[in-house]
Amino acid sequence: MRAGVSRSTISRIESGRFGRVAIDGLERVLDALDARLELDVRWRGAALDRLVDERHATIIDASVWWVVGDGWEAVVEASFSLWGERGSIDVFARHPTGALLVIEVKASIGDVNQTIIGLDRKARLAPQIARERGWPLGPVARILVVGEGTTSRSRIHRHETAFRTALPATTSACRAWVRSPVGPPPAGIVFLASLNSHPMNTARGRAPRSAGPGQAPSTPDLSSRSPRAPIAHGVRNRG
Repeated sequence: MRAGVSRSTISRIESGRFGRVAIDGLERVLDALDARLELDVRWRGAALDRLVDERHATIIDASVWWVVGDGWEAVVEASFSLWGERGSIDVFARHPTGALLVIEVKASIGDVNQTIIGLDRKARLAPQIARERGWPLGPVARILVVGEGTTSRSRIHRHETAFRTALPATTSACRAWVRSPVGPPPAGIVFLASLNSHPMNTARGRAPRSAGPGQAPSTPDLSSRSPRAPIAHGVRNRG
């Protein structure tokens, strides 16, 4: 038949017995009927895409606290529309020295090329985005902050050449530059676990426990999957 599957497969689908039907066979049948298969994956009662979004927001929280604790001002989801290119920077920060920082957050590594290209594009546009915000122009660092986990580490390891070429700086080098942005700006990867030891509760990094307009929120619980990212140091999200 047009779908290219056996009559027994068609019979199982028609009778609702999907247990022994391969997904690709089911998709071919649906394609022949001009229909589409949609799977809704849930974990502990919650939709998987929502969990990913919440984890993404949690990593943004931690990233903001990291850079704010080192004296930066940060904007969450800094949107841009320049020369036909649209998007937003997960965390866009400036330092009193004039240095700029572009942070791309990934709860997990998906498409490797798109991850690298997307971060490079945002770093390239960063000076113009900063200029529109009235920020002084300085060197631009780009850091990929990734949720800690064996899956992400394995994927980065499998594509080590690509990542090492595009993001050669070590985690320690990225953190050292953020603490004191002197010298060439780094391009590297920082895992979420390396942010957990940041001195958020020192006088330098601690913020009020309850957030008001333009304030950073209390120190985030990295296990709580908070869906809302903060606005740090009075720099409002203009996205």
